[in-house]
Amino acid sequence: MTTSTESRPPAAAPLLDLQALVVAVRRRRRLWCSVALLGLLAGVAVAVLLPPPPTAVTTVLVAHQEDQPNDPGTLIRTDVGLLHTTRIAGKALQSLGSPQKPEDFMEDYEGAGLTNNLLRITVSGDSDAQAVARAGALADAFVADHVRRIQEAANAEATSLLDQRDRMREDLAQVDRAIGDGASQTGPEASANMESLFARRAELTSRIADFDQRAAEARRGAPRLVAGTQVVDAPRAVRHSLVRTAATDAAIGLVLGLALGLAAAAVGTVVADRPVLRRDIAANLGASVVAELPRRSAGRWRRRRTRAAHARLTTSLARTVRGSAEPLSLLELGCARSTGVLAVDLARALAAEGPVVVVDGLPGARLARRRPGPGDPAVVGGEAAEAVPAGERPLGVGSVAPGTAWTDLRYLGTRTVLVVRTGHGSTAWLHTVARQLADQRITVLGVVLIDPDPRDRTDGTLWDGPPAPRVRGGPPAPRNGTERPPERRPKWAARVPDSDQEAR
Repeated sequence: MTTSTESRPPAAAPLLDLQALVVAVRRRRRLWCSVALLGLLAGVAVAVLLPPPPTAVTTVLVAHQEDQPNDPGTLIRTDVGLLHTTRIAGKALQSLGSPQKPEDFMEDYEGAGLTNNLLRITVSGDSDAQAVARAGALADAFVADHVRRIQEAANAEATSLLDQRDRMREDLAQVDRAIGDGASQTGPEASANMESLFARRAELTSRIADFDQRAAEARRGAPRLVAGTQVVDAPRAVRHSLVRTAATDAAIGLVLGLALGLAAAAVGTVVADRPVLRRDIAANLGASVVAELPRRSAGRWRRRRTRAAHARLTTSLARTVRGSAEPLSLLELGCARSTGVLAVDLARALAAEGPVVVVDGLPGARLARRRPGPGDPAVVGGEAAEAVPAGERPLGVGSVAPGTAWTDLRYLGTRTVLVVRTGHGSTAWLHTVARQLADQRITVLGVVLIDPDPRDRTDGTLWDGPPAPRVRGGPPAPRNGTERPPERRPKWAARVPDSDQEAR
């Protein structure tokens, strides 16, 4: 039985990690909730400070000569376009006696086709009475213009038909004269000509009667279309509800603000490139996540849970310090206050076994400047790290934020625990921290996450593969390489002997 000694190729990283994106956007809920709230307030403010002007509405029934059951609405859209012309606007202003320009008046009204034959006209004004008067004048001007166009079309069609009828009558008169002249002629040829003339006269007579009928129908259809075009809904003022308008504008503002906030949070997350999943943080720092501390909450049961997690972490770190003679340090990234509190509590837990000195290497010497309480350990500045007496246990506290003096970190402790706030450092900076600590020969025991995402189910433990197989009667077979690879990729076991003879 054998296993492959070749390492598996790493899985291709996705162009966009949706899980990390969702978690990062959720962590920025203050941003998009604030933007959504601003949109809601802006909608309410617009409804209150910018109320809609007084508006009147009327409905006109428009009859078309080309009406068809399957009309897609082309005719009514044409009527809407004609409504927004200076000719109709000028006629309405003329009937109102208003000196306003038609171009300006066209901006105060709009038309909309309800069906193929119903046109709704909405007009605004300085008051309800003015809006109603404007709507009535505009509807009357549109109806008058539509009726005029119908009558002009009917008269033009009838005139064209009568002109054709008169030309046919002239041809008929010529045919009658030809028949009168040929009555005295005899012979076969004369008889054939007379038959053709009589057939021509019958055709012309029929066509003249047809043109007369069509002209009469054209004139009879115009009154029907004129009577069918009328105002069916008298102009009336539209009542605006402030509450309804405010609710509508607030809902629109809320939706737009929420969309804008989510988009801004997503774009900011992609641009910032700050890991928020414990899997990504552990992979970039090259150390496993050993503990998590939730952020402070106003709920009583959550505070109790946070204190319990803090106590467990302090106990675990104290056990780690007792198990080695090398000094330990806590290095923070984005959580100096939490790291200082954790260091003081850890020093208190270790004080029962001997004197402990906290070496404050935080920016601004936060711990050295604080007022010591009863039972607090001694705190010295980072410049006194080498002057700690031999009988006292040093506990270093420092920072790996931008601007850190990397060469000074080794004086705080050759072993360290990184205390990192989730989403604080970028991917590039986490790589920088891991590389600088490795250059300073500082062993990273693990990572403590502050304020992790409660829905994060990723694994923050780095795994280098299963233990190497033991050869019967001999020591454990060494792994390939003596140092942990920087990318923390799983290693696969070497070939396992099939029998004792092969092992020997």
